[in-house]
Amino acid sequence: MPQAEMMALRVRAPGEPLSRDALPVPVPGARQILIRVRACGVCRTDLHIADGELADCSLPVTPGHEIVGAVAASGSDAGRFKEGERVGVPWLGWTCGACDYCTSGRENLCDRARFTGYHYAGGYAEYAVADERYCLPIPEHYGDAEAAPLLCAGVIGFRSYTMAGDAARIGLYGFGAAGHILAQVAAEQGREVFAFTRPGDAAGQAFARRLGVKWAGGSDEAPPDPLDAAILFAPAGGLVPQALKHVRKGGRVICGGIHMSDIPSFPYALLWGERRVQSVANLTRADGDAFMRVASRTPIRTETRTYPLEQANQALADLRGGRLEGAAVLVP
Repeated sequence: MPQAEMMALRVRAPGEPLSRDALPVPVPGARQILIRVRACGVCRTDLHIADGELADCSLPVTPGHEIVGAVAASGSDAGRFKEGERVGVPWLGWTCGACDYCTSGRENLCDRARFTGYHYAGGYAEYAVADERYCLPIPEHYGDAEAAPLLCAGVIGFRSYTMAGDAARIGLYGFGAAGHILAQVAAEQGREVFAFTRPGDAAGQAFARRLGVKWAGGSDEAPPDPLDAAILFAPAGGLVPQALKHVRKGGRVICGGIHMSDIPSFPYALLWGERRVQSVANLTRADGDAFMRVASRTPIRTETRTYPLEQANQALADLRGGRLEGAAVLVP
């Protein structure tokens, strides 16, 4: 009996449009679950993969690591989720569990880690498989498309946010999927948020103000008050010295993306005063659990634009061109 087929959009070569392929529906391994995809967010990391900006990618690959779907089948040793139950699949797909990083609560740094939509086939497809140990339950009050951005923009954005410590004034450079989620979390917690968009992006700045930020302006502008911390979601290295100019002594600049253009040289005076520049690498399962608890009690409104699965190339083009408010989500 022939195996059932599904549609998938795959990166075959860097810089080329995704190809629309008919593939066999995957069979879950022992600790895996088969998921019928109901929504998959389009993340800037997917764009970096499609554009060939990340090394060691397993090509051809089906991108997508903000997967929301229903369990269709389970492997022989999988029993965490029931058939039909809704689950989320994030970027972190597997870790070794034995290295120094894994055993010290830093599995996000595991050298053998495998990632969804990068090493493993992701959610730009009608079905996907995932290790059930790395999947996340999703708060019930979010719809499928609403929930998809929570699985990366939300979770990894939240890891970036926690690195800002108890900062009362936070600048967000790049007000896309992650920025618009974290702005709502910060406002709910009584912090002041300053949103930095592309210069001249009046619509993006108006969008940020609608979500309750204290101030919104271009990334080339100075905020009205000094910042305790700045989080960079835009992958532009030139923003690092720009943010340092506006962070007070003892403050932090957090680089929240997986890829960034080169950081230009800058005078030591910008860093002096015990300012700190720090990167964020991936996520841990504990990050996912912590953020989903926050999402369950915080009324986060994710702004999404949905696309049919076969229009994944258009969604990536709109993300690349800065034509989105919030997040793009593919719906098979």
